[in-house]
Amino acid sequence: MAIRRAMSGRIMGRPAVFGARSMSSWWRGVEPAPKDPILGVTEAFLADSNPNKVNVGVGAYRDDNGKLVVLECVREAEQRIAGWLNMEYLPMGGSVKMVGETLKLAYGENSEFIKDKRIAAVQALSGTVPTWANHHNIWRDAQVPQKIYHYYHPESRGLDFTAMMDDIKNAPNGSFFLLHACAHNPTGVDPSEEQWREISHQFKVKGHFPFDMAYQGFASGDPERDA
Repeated sequence: MAIRRAMSGRIMGRPAVFGARSMSSWWRGVEPAPKDPILGVTEAFLADSNPNKVNVGVGAYRDDNGKLVVLECVREAEQRIAGWLNMEYLPMGGSVKMVGETLKLAYGENSEFIKDKRIAAVQALSGTVPTWANHHNIWRDAQVPQKIYHYYHPESRGLDFTAMMDDIKNAPNGSFFLLHACAHNPTGVDPSEEQWREISHQFKVKGHFPFDMAYQGFASGDPERDA
């Protein structure tokens, strides 16, 4: 018994302290990462004592008092799924049921593309609205060349459609374009239906690949129309 206590004291005492000191020395030379350019705005907002402050960091619906507004449809969805969701780890592709329902939302219940199984989809992390600093980091780390195309026209507070189309036409064939299908964040400016047809035609001509539809239903209030 005495031997066991002595061994326990040595194992749980000095070696543990020595290990903690050694581990802390490992990280002594690691500099803190720079503040995230998006989340850093929110941190600055929370630290600001000005009563008239406005948070322009993360896009979210808020009332006149700056309080977060949760849509009624979101609350209803919470109630519908509460208590029956599978809490096991999901497969690599995510929830098959969620992916299937998401495709119906995006392409329509009777989409021929879904029926013919011409769409491949996986569930992934959200929070990638165009275009924020994280997008540039992703392409940079993947060693993919990137350029910024024209979109917003500050003088008219509208779409710089002519310049945007020139960029689409002059981009290398098969380029990836990060677009917002509707309710563009952060400008709030969307192409008209006629302009979308011209954009779609030019994408087909050039073999470009467009992606990102984050706010379906937020522009017109009708998910079908926005799709």
